Amino acid sequence: VSGHKQKHHDTNGKYRSEDQSVVSRMQKKYWKTKQVLIKVTGKKEDEHVVASDAELDAKLEVFHSIQASCIDLLKTIEKYQQRLNVMSEEENELGLLLKVQGEQDATKAGKMMEATGKILCSSAQQRVALCTPLSRLGQELATFSHRAVSDTLLTIDHMEQARIEYRGALLWMKDVSQELDPDTCKQMEKFRKVQTQVKNTKAQFDKLKMDVCQKVDLLGASRCNMLSHSLAIYQITLLHFCKKTAGLMSKIHEEFIGVHPYHSVALEVKFSCYFCKIHGS
Repeated sequence: VSGHKQKHHDTNGKYRSEDQSVVSRMQKKYWKTKQVLIKVTGKKEDEHVVASDAELDAKLEVFHSIQASCIDLLKTIEKYQQRLNVMSEEENELGLLLKVQGEQDATKAGKMMEATGKILCSSAQQRVALCTPLSRLGQELATFSHRAVSDTLLTIDHMEQARIEYRGALLWMKDVSQELDPDTCKQMEKFRKVQTQVKNTKAQFDKLKMDVCQKVDLLGASRCNMLSHSLAIYQITLLHFCKKTAGLMSKIHEEFIGVHPYHSVALEVKFSCYFCKIHGS
């Protein structure tokens, strides 16, 4: 009989413990949900709690700036490459037109057109070469965005969940403390349990907060290194293109100094006749 009573007592204790555990989980979920609603609705939170996260929020602004600028830069590189290809095609067509017309014109104007056409065709080929470092920059930026930025974003998501749980626990403790009667053991026990919950959620939040700050700092430094290296290659290619093209244009300019200028109407008529001929009209 004594064994049966002991077993019955243990079973009741087990059920009470399980009931308390369920109630505790429900209360925890309730205050977490309340904190989510406060965040979503934009209600004012405790200014001291918000101020304690000022450094973290500043790091988050830096992260979102990096994230947005990566997307914008990828779009800009894609558009820039498209425009470079179009411009190269147009420049090459103009060069071919000048060469054909120059070959048919025995005057100095014909020689000038032919020489200019050759340089424009050469410039068009050199301009396409700019797409190579741009393509490399785009690939490195895409990899950086898909891996480094995404990894940091995942840590931020975990941190935000921990922050919600921590602030929810603070709300819970504030609510309990307002009804706290130090002379009542049951209320003191409840307060200590909530206080333990606050400590545990704070420890988890602090760890993730530090991880986020470190990752954002590393992310910014990595982006600077990547852009410095990739843009330096593009800059060298661009300077080579500009110097070579400018040198050839200057050479033509010096070669034809003193040539009697033609009226623009005459050239317009010549080009109009050429376009009519190639289009069969």
